[in-house]
Amino acid sequence: MTFAVITRDKPGALQIRRDTREAHLEYIADTGVVTMAGPFLGADGDMDGSLVILDVADMDAARDWAENDPYARAGLFERVEIRAWKKVIG
Repeated sequence: MTFAVITRDKPGALQIRRDTREAHLEYIADTGVVTMAGPFLGADGDMDGSLVILDVADMDAARDWAENDPYARAGLFERVEIRAWKKVIG
């Protein structure tokens, strides 16, 4: 199944994102379940959240992936939403 992990960073947490970025990217590569990903950008052009598309067995696997993301473990996120998603175009 495909799931979208949609996150919003805590206000003022850009340095946490920068400090944890390498570990986050390694986690994506190591887990092998991310099909698309990228940051959201605020009005100032700085990263302030993420969209990660996962191909995993079920919602539990998606939650597990999201909870173990180094960004989440570092306390970067104010909010995390995980939704089943169906690719139609692209």
